[in-house]
Amino acid sequence: MTELIENLLDGDHRALARTITKIEDRAPGYRDLVSQLHEHTGQADVIGITGSPGAGKSTLVDKMAEEYRDRGLTVGVIAIDPSSPFTGGAVLGDRIRMASNTGDMDVFFRSMSARGSLGGLSTATTDAVKALDAFGKDKVIIETVGAGQNEVDIVRMADTVAVLVPPASGDDVQMLKAGILEIADLFAVNKADLDGANRTVQELREMIEMRRDELAVATGHHGAVEKTSPGGGGADEETDDEPSWSPSIVETVAKRGEGLGELLSILDDHREYLVSSGQLESKARDRYAAEIRTLLREDSAELLAEEIEARGGIEGFVDRVLDRETDPYAVADDLLDPVVECVESKRD
Repeated sequence: MTELIENLLDGDHRALARTITKIEDRAPGYRDLVSQLHEHTGQADVIGITGSPGAGKSTLVDKMAEEYRDRGLTVGVIAIDPSSPFTGGAVLGDRIRMASNTGDMDVFFRSMSARGSLGGLSTATTDAVKALDAFGKDKVIIETVGAGQNEVDIVRMADTVAVLVPPASGDDVQMLKAGILEIADLFAVNKADLDGANRTVQELREMIEMRRDELAVATGHHGAVEKTSPGGGGADEETDDEPSWSPSIVETVAKRGEGLGELLSILDDHREYLVSSGQLESKARDRYAAEIRTLLREDSAELLAEEIEARGGIEGFVDRVLDRETDPYAVADDLLDPVVECVESKRD
């Protein structure tokens, strides 16, 4: 374990790959491994890329990594794929998605399984990001399965979130109202050389304006003055509060790299905004709070599952509930009582 960590911190990509494999497999000792890496994290810029299937996320991520390398930056990419119902592994994990960066050791690519997580991300992804951060990657890009109302875990894990929308996608734009609009720091209308791109940009712009008006009504602040920035977004200067961020819109053709420079410029602007406004630290606090809660839920569930098995399995409790000898609430209380007593005694 010590040798593996030392090699990772020394820049050994094989050690990085082995570490992420241990994390994804939840191999014995992985928790200690992640714990020891934690003190070396906090420097990477974590970017989330999400959007509807077919929006061109993989192609865009490939081009982003290529451009970052041209700028002398190192890149780590985690592509979250749907989980196989049979193996739990990534269904699309064997696809070739980083063609432009094949052979470049400073672009580390890993395909991981969503493992059934409703938010599209698993706890293992959080730990893998830590490994890439501790390794020293300048940019860590997370590409999610796709966009939907439950695909919002990315906002807790990434510093900046870009949502890709294909042109002439009225249904997709309507879907954004279900929850994705709130997580986007940047909208990229990809495949902008196709018909309908202008309409999609306009629909997104109207949605952003509507959202801004709703927030103004909710907070009682009006008349925000917008700073000049690409895509009509960026930081808003408000009269009473600290500047807030309004999502920008950029048109891209990922396969040809068109619009890529503007997109990366907006990502840089958002990073600067997070640092100057104090939001970067606020995001980190929210991220760790969410991670602690998630780990507590997972560990508590595992502990209680072991207790159920020790008492003969769930079927015995179900039989008693069916026979009206008890009820689900009473069963839950009975199973939790020892845990509650132990926690209360430790607290005292």
